[in-house]
Amino acid sequence: MSYAIIESGGKQYKVSEGSVIKVEKLNVAPGDHLSIDKVLMVSDENGVKVGNPLVANAKVEVEVMEQGKEKKIVVFKYKRRKNYRKKQGHRQPYTKLKVIKIEV
Repeated sequence: MSYAIIESGGKQYKVSEGSVIKVEKLNVAPGDHLSIDKVLMVSDENGVKVGNPLVANAKVEVEVMEQGKEKKIVVFKYKRRKNYRKKQGHRQPYTKLKVIKIEV
């Protein structure tokens, strides 16, 4: 089974063909096809290729499935005995991608 390690939005993801990942929001429409060329490592039947820092001529073809927001998290700041309370919510936007093909 082949897989690759890619970088998107400052984070690294291990992907294989057919896998679905959530990455930081990308400005693309659902249904579009992208080519991610920040491939750090590829493992296939020929062995493992590790980039320095990127693998040359390697790319991962993905399809954009949806744009969305994660579940809300509550950020609550509190200082005891000072009557200081601050409640804030946050929903992180994401892009859901489906990996179509890993090319080396």
